[in-house]
Amino acid sequence: MRLATLRTGWGPRLALHRQGPSGPEWVDAALAGAMVLGQPDFPTSLQVLVRRDGCALEGARTLLASLDSGPLPREVPSWPEAGAPYDASVPAPGVFLDFYAFEEHVRNARARRGLEVPSEWYDGPVYYRSNPRGLLGHGAEVWFPAAEEMMDYELELAAVLGAPLENPTPAQAEAAIVGYTLLNDWSARATQRRVMAVGLGPNKGKDFATSVGPWLVTPDELGDLKALTLEARVNGETWSKGPFGAIRWGFGEMIACAAEGVRFEAGDLFGSGTLGNGCGLEQGRFLKTGDRVELDGGPKLGVLAGTVRQRGK
Repeated sequence: MRLATLRTGWGPRLALHRQGPSGPEWVDAALAGAMVLGQPDFPTSLQVLVRRDGCALEGARTLLASLDSGPLPREVPSWPEAGAPYDASVPAPGVFLDFYAFEEHVRNARARRGLEVPSEWYDGPVYYRSNPRGLLGHGAEVWFPAAEEMMDYELELAAVLGAPLENPTPAQAEAAIVGYTLLNDWSARATQRRVMAVGLGPNKGKDFATSVGPWLVTPDELGDLKALTLEARVNGETWSKGPFGAIRWGFGEMIACAAEGVRFEAGDLFGSGTLGNGCGLEQGRFLKTGDRVELDGGPKLGVLAGTVRQRGK
């Protein structure tokens, strides 16, 4: 199953993916639930849906099964998959953590500063807390700080919780994941370097924007994460491409580590960290204003695009 959040004239709306009469399309979940299932209170947002139904998403699955490939009731809007008004697929997580889980990325990025991988990195997952209010959807303009000289992207995957967690085992954390989506952790590298020089960060170089989406894919549809290949293109040129299977820890292990003594809620967002060679920093080249960056997760995850802008320019 795939779920998206779309921008509409009546606000952000939860949408379900189906094969319509004219091709793949998104259907307004709340209005379809009211008209097809007779549920006038069907959720309008992902957060409300997962808090009501948990990871099983029984309500959404029942609704989707009730929507055949024929015409919808006239009261139910739909949008073609191509060109739909995508918002961030996870519109308002209470928590957004991003991990640092690919050894090749750690090695390459630190080598740029003449450093080796610290031995402590191998002891277990590490992460930082980013800005859940800075999330952008597919196709958005991404505004970097005005003085930034090293604008960068990061090629990542993210997991979203469908149930609360506190002190889980890795297996329990894995079972609580409701879906996965692409994530671009935009990075202001010069700013990041300055703040990390004093032993804190990297938040100031990250907080301004993170792109997610365009949609969420449930684990049963996405299948084995280790079989995924992710790609990043800048103005159509491939800059990064690699296997997700190179990650050192699974999402269950990473989330369980972060949830030790901490409570997380349904809808919270967790980034994998950057794939090896998954950013410009590792290659010694950076973005410029007007560049279009596309992260490609294949047919199931889709393509997440953003256009680079810079304040004051």
